[in-house]
Amino acid sequence: MFEPNAIVLYVDDLELSSSFYQDLLKIKPVEASSSFHSFPLSNGMSLALKAMHTAIPAAYNKDGVELAFTVENTTQVDELFAEWQMKGIKMAQPPMSLPYGYTFLALDRDSHRLRVVSLRAS
Repeated sequence: MFEPNAIVLYVDDLELSSSFYQDLLKIKPVEASSSFHSFPLSNGMSLALKAMHTAIPAAYNKDGVELAFTVENTTQVDELFAEWQMKGIKMAQPPMSLPYGYTFLALDRDSHRLRVVSLRAS
């Protein structure tokens, strides 16, 4: 089957962004060069970070990426919101109920959107 196996985020500062995701995901990159870091995900995909200034052709960050993290319940949403706030992660939306679930929205160093959501009511 032909399907994607990686998500690539273009970042301004590779080292700082890599440190951010190492702390957030609690994993180390399996591939790390001066322009590219790749993190293995448990579902077989990888999350890759590419230094924006090395992209050919040039890449432009247009706030068009959202990584969604689904959790089991609303308590976990609130706990992660508090944990991420304590880490100084920028918040774009506080926890709230939306038609698809209970969620909050954070931003990484390059303004990529990080959504945490519980699809259950409690």
